[in-house]
Amino acid sequence: MREHFELRDADAAGRIGRLTVPRADVTVETPVLLPVVNPNLQTISPKRLHEEFGAEILITNSYIIHGNDELREEALDRGLHEMLDFPGAIMTDSGSFQLSEYGEIDVTTDEILRFQHEIGSDIGTPVDIPTPPDVDRERAEDELATTKERLAEAEAIDTGEMLVNAPVQGSTYPDLREDAAAHADATDLDVFPVGAVVPLMNDYRYGDMVDAVAAAKRGLGEDAPVHLFGAGHPMMFALAVAMGCDLFDSAAYALYARDGRYLTVSGTEHLDELDYLPCSCPVCTEFSPDELRALDDRSQEEELAAHNLHVTFQEIRRIKQAIRDGDLLELVEARARAHPAMLDGYRALCDHAEQLERADPASKNAFFYLSAESADRPEVVRHHKRLDRLDPEGEVLLTEGNKSDSFDESWRVVPPFGPFPRELSETYPLTAEVPDRRDRRALERAADGVARLAELNPDVEFTVGHRGWHESALDRIPERVTLWNLSEQSR
Repeated sequence: MREHFELRDADAAGRIGRLTVPRADVTVETPVLLPVVNPNLQTISPKRLHEEFGAEILITNSYIIHGNDELREEALDRGLHEMLDFPGAIMTDSGSFQLSEYGEIDVTTDEILRFQHEIGSDIGTPVDIPTPPDVDRERAEDELATTKERLAEAEAIDTGEMLVNAPVQGSTYPDLREDAAAHADATDLDVFPVGAVVPLMNDYRYGDMVDAVAAAKRGLGEDAPVHLFGAGHPMMFALAVAMGCDLFDSAAYALYARDGRYLTVSGTEHLDELDYLPCSCPVCTEFSPDELRALDDRSQEEELAAHNLHVTFQEIRRIKQAIRDGDLLELVEARARAHPAMLDGYRALCDHAEQLERADPASKNAFFYLSAESADRPEVVRHHKRLDRLDPEGEVLLTEGNKSDSFDESWRVVPPFGPFPRELSETYPLTAEVPDRRDRRALERAADGVARLAELNPDVEFTVGHRGWHESALDRIPERVTLWNLSEQSR
């Protein structure tokens, strides 16, 4: 049991947690954003990150500090916290990013972890091998073996109270990701970054990103805090949280600002193309687009970075409230409509509904059916699983219409859940808000529920009263079940 991570609330696989960082003597609430601070170029100072934006934790690169004589001496002399003037927790990267970009670095895991400890890092990182997507399997296996060796090296180093990351690699091979996660989980290390997913996000391959996270989550225990390395755009935070990620690091706020780009939760805009600022943060209430464009380059970059941070931190808070309210998947659905690639990500999330169902709370406030994807949510999976707890007898009507005394029992049918006794009508999720104009997928999933109930009760005679279901749904119902089209009856 990892005593430094405590779970408080959950929705889907998302959770609100408390990550205790003993060396910093702080406890950070997750999901949490770690702004990336470049020790050579600070667009927003760490002190301002803490005081204005409420940043509890940040990440900086120990490899850059180690390789710069002036920065290295200052960090060793003053310590990282005083050098950056930041009172919260500080995570340090090891140079693995530079390794992925340039092919080689000149430090070992032993050297860089000891250096991170010496300069006062609160969460350190070994030198893993960030295997990119789509490489051949032999390379992915070889590099994963090296990463495992380096995790063993990290375990053997005395890092005192400094927590240590155990990166999960494996490229785009789900079985390797799961194996890597299980291996990392079995170590004494503390935080579990899913690595080398930045290329997937840069190419808008959010579905593949979800698959990588899902595989990693299968190998990790529930008490494992998960960091999605390089996940900087607020558009995809809700999706990643719903899959079970707890920490995100973002350099996007500064990098995008440097390029004149303005972040929103539905995408990125170029300042030069904006006539209005669709935001009410302090930057957007003080400046008009023309006034921002009139600033000198440095001032414009700083103001855009501040806006980008406001939007990013606001999204983290919105996600936490969604978890608390039990409507995280409704938020994911809303964000998924911003971009086709995000919709791919949401559909991939629904492909893992059985995995999500194991973590998803059994009771919440409401279920809103918003699209065909809603039919594949974990609540629907759970209802179908739990049909084995019910005990129908005799001749049973499963109907979208009214109760009938011509049958021994008369149950309701509500797409996408399917059949249930009327006494359960006021229990979650059967209180779902469902549109009158049902889509084909909702009807198919309702039919799946009918088919499962019939399979579980072979001696019961079932009749389904439906309101003109599509043939693709009716074809899923066993032949022994009588079909009764209520729409034709009412004509």
